[in-house]
Amino acid sequence: MRALIVDDSSFIREYLRHLLNRMDVVCEEAKDGSDALAVLAAEESFDLMLLDVNMPVMNGLECVKKLREAKLGPEMKVMMVTTEADHSFITTALDNGADEFLMKPFTPESLREKMLLLGVIAA
Repeated sequence: MRALIVDDSSFIREYLRHLLNRMDVVCEEAKDGSDALAVLAAEESFDLMLLDVNMPVMNGLECVKKLREAKLGPEMKVMMVTTEADHSFITTALDNGADEFLMKPFTPESLREKMLLLGVIAA
């Protein structure tokens, strides 16, 4: 299982990496949506992308839309990691290719539950 963690906060990237490593997930990191697309364009393959919404250069919504349009990682599940609880925003993100949401702040248990829901880890 491989995951791409995309967040402009190095603290959040490190925290997610720590949690995922405890589940035997191999992680790569990108600091924004543009970097994430470059990693995917370099033929990197991932099972899951954890994608922050609010980032400079390219935000999470732009990133998920572009990666789905370009068919980068077509089998990869995209989990948006966000503080955005607005229903219209969530609908827009899902319509543009996001598969699930993880609300900040989150617990290790909520991350694991979302990953189980997406089918990227086994119970």
